[in-house]
This record gives sequence, C-alpha cells and structure tokens, in this order.
Amino acid sequence: MYEADFADVYDLIYRHRGKDYRAEAHYLAELVRGHHRTARSVLDVACGTGGHLCHLRDWFTVADGLEISPEMLAIARQRLPEGCLHQGDMRDFDLGRRYDAITLMFSSIGYVTDKADLDRTLACLARHLTPGGVVVIEPWVFPDTFVSGYVSSDLVRDHECGRTIARFSHSVRDGDAVRMTVHYLTGDAGGLRHLSDTHRLALFTREQYEDAFAQAGCPAEFIRPEGWFNRGLFVGVNLG
Repeated sequence: MYEADFADVYDLIYRHRGKDYRAEAHYLAELVRGHHRTARSVLDVACGTGGHLCHLRDWFTVADGLEISPEMLAIARQRLPEGCLHQGDMRDFDLGRRYDAITLMFSSIGYVTDKADLDRTLACLARHLTPGGVVVIEPWVFPDTFVSGYVSSDLVRDHECGRTIARFSHSVRDGDAVRMTVHYLTGDAGGLRHLSDTHRLALFTREQYEDAFAQAGCPAEFIRPEGWFNRGLFVGVNLG
C-alpha cells in the first residue's frame, strides 16, 4: 500500500497532528484490563510505524506487532529494534500463538474488501486470542455518517528534518466503499516532489461489525470514548 516515501510522509503527518500515541495506548491498556484483569500480552494488528506499539509495551509484558507494508514495518523496526514484529495480512495470518488482547487501530479494518472479508478477518483475530481475550477495533466511518466529497488537508513544517509537506485528500462514495484520493507535495533542500495515492475503504454498518464479531465468538459492544478515537471503538471478548 505504501512505498517508502509514503510511509515517511504518513509518520510526519500524524506526528504534527499532535496524535498522542502514549495516552491512547494507556487508554487501550486500561480498556483491555477492564475486561481481562490479568491480560499480559497484546498484538497490535496493522501496527503501521509502531506509534501505539512502542507504548503498549509499557503496559504489557509481551507486545508484538503485525503489518502488511514492508516500508511501514521498516520504520517500526527502527523504533522497536528488540520488538517482535511480523509482516502479514490481517485477514489470514498465523503466528502460532495466542494473545490476551488484540488491537487494530487507524480504521485499518476498512481495507478489507467486503462483509465476507470482514468475517474472515474477525475469525483470524479470534484464533489468536486466549479464552477471555479482548479484541479492540477502531472502525472506519459508518455508511450513514460518511459525507461524499469530503476534503481533508494538512500543512506540516518539520524543522528537524527540514521538510515541508502539504497533504490533501478527497473522498467519494463508491458503492459499498469509499474511494479516497490523496495528494502530497513535499519540499526540502533537494527540491519539490509530488506523490499521490488512492485508497479503497469498505463501508460497514454498526450491525455488520457486530455480526462479524458475534460470528467469530467475540460478541462486542460499541463505545465512544470521550476525547479519544472519534470514530468509536468496538470491544469484543472471546468466549472460547
């Protein structure tokens, strides 16, 4: 999904948006412990560049990561040289072990293709949970809250690396999904460069998410934490 340049730009954008990875990781740890008091291990699926994972290890004895993009994973490995990081697809990975908790943030679940793919992903996550284990997923937007034609923009000036980035995204409805076109203009001492990318993010209703959790044996509740994760969180517990 990301070339090396996109992974680097992605990291800078979120850093300058002021995303508080440590506070969010602490919230996730407390949320997990509220359902599984003795949880000691966590797998951060679609861990990206390791923003949450490098803090989740402060609250869990075992904190591993899974990421499909080798470029994103390379940055995560620089941050976590002693971490256990795996390259894999959230829909069909097999790590040969189970965890007390699994997190899947950044609405990465939207990258599944359709409802069957969503069911497949939840079943895969459930297979990696201990009995009573907790899975926390930050969903993509629901169909009834998506605004077609939505434009997002960022302007980043990073004095540490001497780089300026302008980012624009435009999102439109495409059947049961969102097609998001993203353009970046980056500038540094070496000159200007234009990057563009297109993402397809599936739209699921709250009921479809809940059905996927239930089919996987992890019935879930949907919560909207005040001040965190403005798209809400699904929290499921493995009954197996």
